[in-house]
Amino acid sequence: MSPALIWTAFIILTIVLLLNSLLRKSKQKLPPSPRGLPILGHLHLLGINPHQDLHKLSKQHGPIMHLRFGFVSNIIVSSPHAAEQFLKTHDLVFATRPPHEAAKYIGFGQRNLSFGQYGPYWRNMRKLCTLNLLNSPKISSFQSMRREELGLFLESLKGVALNHDVVDISAEVAALNANMSCLMVFGKKYADKEFDERGFKAVMKEAMQLAATPNLGDYYPYLGVLDLQGLTRRMKAVGKVFDEFFEKIIDEHEQSANKVRQADDFVYTMLALMKSGETEFQFDRPHIKAILLDMLAGSMDTSATTVEWTLAELLKNPRVMKKLQQELNEKVGLDRMVEESDLDNLQYLDMVVKEALRLHPVAPLLIPHAAREDCTVDGFHIPKDSRVIINVWTIGRDPNAWSDPEKFIPERFVGNNIDVKGHDFQLLPFGSGRRGCPGTQLGLTVVRLLVAQLVHCFNWKLPNGMLPSELDMTEEFGLVVTRAKHLVAVPTYRLSKQLSSF
Repeated sequence: MSPALIWTAFIILTIVLLLNSLLRKSKQKLPPSPRGLPILGHLHLLGINPHQDLHKLSKQHGPIMHLRFGFVSNIIVSSPHAAEQFLKTHDLVFATRPPHEAAKYIGFGQRNLSFGQYGPYWRNMRKLCTLNLLNSPKISSFQSMRREELGLFLESLKGVALNHDVVDISAEVAALNANMSCLMVFGKKYADKEFDERGFKAVMKEAMQLAATPNLGDYYPYLGVLDLQGLTRRMKAVGKVFDEFFEKIIDEHEQSANKVRQADDFVYTMLALMKSGETEFQFDRPHIKAILLDMLAGSMDTSATTVEWTLAELLKNPRVMKKLQQELNEKVGLDRMVEESDLDNLQYLDMVVKEALRLHPVAPLLIPHAAREDCTVDGFHIPKDSRVIINVWTIGRDPNAWSDPEKFIPERFVGNNIDVKGHDFQLLPFGSGRRGCPGTQLGLTVVRLLVAQLVHCFNWKLPNGMLPSELDMTEEFGLVVTRAKHLVAVPTYRLSKQLSSF
C-alpha cells in the first residue's frame, strides 16, 4: 500500500473515531446552535468577514451560541451581559488561551502575552511587562520622542497641504506609528528594508491575517502536519523574519549596553531584567523576542488602524469634525500644536475616540479564550477546552445597549462614565479581566494625540468632489480589522503659526 493511501486511511479513521466520540458526548444543555455539517461542523458558515457572519448568526441563535469548527467546540458571546459572565463572573475559568498554530510558529512557541496559556509563567510575564514596560513613568519617558516625531510628521503634511495634494492617510499614519513604535521598543528607527523587503506594515499585516485565518490544523487533530492550506509554510516564513530581526536588535543592544542614553527602550529594560536574575521564572532570549513581538504589534498596527478608522468617521460626519475642531480651538488655540498635557481637557475628543472604538474595534473577535474546566453559564453547559470567542463588534451594535447603534454619535457618551478599559461590558475594544490588554493606556495616549493633531492642524476634504456619504467603509478581516481601501484626503493647513517655531 502506498504512503498516500496509508495517510488517507489514517485520516479517515481518525475523523470517524473523533466524530463518534463527539456524538457520544454528554447530553448536557449546550447553548443554541444552527444546523451543522458532518466533519465541517459550522466552518462553512464563515466567509471573508467572520465577525459579521457571527453577528448575523447571533441574531437568530442568541447572545451565547455554540458552533463546532471541525471537532472543536466554540462558544460565541455577543451581548454585554454574556460577556460579563465569561470575562468577570467566571473570569478565572476562561483565563487561558487555546493551542494556536499561528502563535506557535510566529509567537515563539506561544510564549507571548497575547496567546500565552494561563499559568505561573504567564502571570509572572504579565506582571513583569506591566511593572517595567507599560507603567505610567515608562510611557511618559517617551513623551519628548512622540512630540518630535509628530512635529516632523506635521511639517511634512504641511508641505503637501500647501500644494493641495492628496494624502494617503492610511500609509502616512502607519509610517509614523512604525517610527514611534521602533523608537520606543528598539531605541531607533529602522527603514522598512532593514526589517524585510516587504517592510514592517506588510509583514505585520500578514502575521495578523494568519493569526485570524481559520486553520484546519487548529480544528482537526493531526491535520496540521499536512498543511493542506499552506498556512504553516507562511507562518514559518513570517516567524523567521521576526526571529532574525529581533536577534539583530538584541545583538546591537548588547554591544552598546554601556553607552549613555536619554531613556531605556524596551530591549534595554528586558536585557537588564534577564541579566539581573531577579525574575521569578527563566527569562531568556526567546522570551524577550516573544514580548518584543507583542509590543511591536500592540503599539504599531492597532493604534494606526484606530486612528485611520477615526479619521474616516470624521470625514464621513462633517458635523462631528467641526465640533471637535471647535473644542480644539477653545482648549488649545490656533497658535500651537496639541500637547499630551492637553488630552485630559479634551472631552469631546475622548467621546469621538470611544465612538470609533465602538463601531470599529481593532480586534472585533477578541483573541479566543479557552475553558479550563466544565462550567455552567446562564444555564448552558460550557465544556472544558471549548474556545470562547467574544464578538465585541456585535456587542458595540447591540440595540439593547446602544440607541441608533449603526450611527456615529459621540454625544451618546455625554453624562455617563462608560469607558473602554474593561469595566463596562457594552464597550470592550481592549477586552476585560485577566486577559485585558495591558497596553490600553499607551494605545489611548497615541490614538488621541494623533487624531487631535491631524484634526487641529488641518482641515480635510475628500478628493475629486467625493461626498462624505460616498466614502467606502469596507473592512478587511484579520486579527486586526483594517480598511479594505486606503483612506485618502486633501489637507489644508489651519494653524496661525509655523509648526517649526514651537
